[in-house]
Amino acid sequence: MNRTRWWLLRRNFFGMAAIAKKDIKLYYVKGPVIVFGLLFPFFLFLAFSLGRNLSAEMFTAPMLSMAVFFTSASVGPIIAPWETRMRTLEKLLTTPVSVPAMIIGDVVAGLIFGFIISLVALVGTVLTLHVSVNMPLGLAASMLVGCFAFSSLGILLSSPPTDNPSDVMMLSNLVKLPLIFVSGVFVPLSQMSVLGRSMAMFSPLTYFADVATGALGGTSVHSVVFDLTFLLAFGMVFLVLAAVLHDKSMSKRF
Repeated sequence: MNRTRWWLLRRNFFGMAAIAKKDIKLYYVKGPVIVFGLLFPFFLFLAFSLGRNLSAEMFTAPMLSMAVFFTSASVGPIIAPWETRMRTLEKLLTTPVSVPAMIIGDVVAGLIFGFIISLVALVGTVLTLHVSVNMPLGLAASMLVGCFAFSSLGILLSSPPTDNPSDVMMLSNLVKLPLIFVSGVFVPLSQMSVLGRSMAMFSPLTYFADVATGALGGTSVHSVVFDLTFLLAFGMVFLVLAAVLHDKSMSKRF
């Protein structure tokens, strides 16, 4: 029995790694995806910050928060609908890899892509604006956990059994945009009212933005451990829900 379990774990692990590699090559390493993940959050925050005379530190933390959010969750919602339309999902299901392992592979692809692109954006911004990083380890850990949580959210949003990516992208925008506006990205938690801070607690982006604000010279409200704990909890909930919903909707895709 132990040898059988070990073989199943080994098979699912290599299947998960192969799916993550496939996703990165087919969906993520594309010019438009990289540009969208960096330029869209930049211009979105630039439009909000015009006339506010923000310091370099107050500009960098929100920019990094949205870069992590958009790059990690950008492609995840369209993977399942696109593979359903192209009939490649059927081939995946014929392989000896479980549906949860397939979902984890998709999440890992978003995590890796989001972390690398966000790290490049962070280094470029820090070198350009001469911003100091006060908590490099805490910021790096929050980037990893944040990429995991946001990638899991993107895969969760792709669970409806449709082969039309535009349907899922509409749902994705309906969910992601409110999460941005109620979070502590545009207005730091330390400057929010009690009501605003209470609403911000329901957005996973709030916890990453709080760490980024404290690590890049601003004032954070919670400790790094607190923020990381809630980020990880959101990520695990999103991942479990994604695995359960995809498993239920898989038979409806054919």
